Amino acid sequence: MKLTFKKGLVHGLPICLGYLSVSFGFGISAVASGLSVLEATLISATNLTSAGQAAGIEIIAAAGGYIEMALTQLIINLRYALMGISLSQKIDKAYSVPARMVTSFGITDEIFAVAYSQTGQITSLYMLGMILISCLGWTGGTLLGAVAGTVLPVIITGALGIMLYAMFIAIVVPVAKEDKKVLAAVFIAIALSVIFKYLLPFVSAGFAIIICAVVASLLAALIFPIKEEEE
Repeated sequence: MKLTFKKGLVHGLPICLGYLSVSFGFGISAVASGLSVLEATLISATNLTSAGQAAGIEIIAAAGGYIEMALTQLIINLRYALMGISLSQKIDKAYSVPARMVTSFGITDEIFAVAYSQTGQITSLYMLGMILISCLGWTGGTLLGAVAGTVLPVIITGALGIMLYAMFIAIVVPVAKEDKKVLAAVFIAIALSVIFKYLLPFVSAGFAIIICAVVASLLAALIFPIKEEEE
């Protein structure tokens, strides 16, 4: 079956609806951190990375530097490069370089999972349709959340603002329950985060995230190395 632009829109609609609710929480968090409605919306319109954006507004709120921001985004979003490499093995021959550049902007965990699960070769129009509707959901939800954050009472916005973090928990918990290596990495990261929060408060949020991610990954890799399969 040909993967058309319309098919991409249909497959991207559930992602759009999910992004709409999650980015609503991001919009509230962004406004609460001191950003304007326009700034929060522009961040989501030019970035499609929930974890990266959540870390980014913390750095902005703490008046962090450009290097700190760049390194944080690199560490958090490095997985998208691996997803792009995997998808490149399934694209059709008509997939031009400009189309690949546009597609690279919209590769997220959910979009990658849906695209990779398709049988046959992936077309640029299919990816464009799925990315377009997903971006509309993410940006639209941010706009609604940012506006709500300026008019709703603090007690309500505080409760709604945790939706973004609830999504992270929903992603991590099922995998951690099935794989002890992931669970170990999660607990290492949590322990390091607590240390930075209460014992090393002078370390900025961005560098704390970088150190926690790198150290947790390295320790998990050393403790639970992946054995090469014998031929």
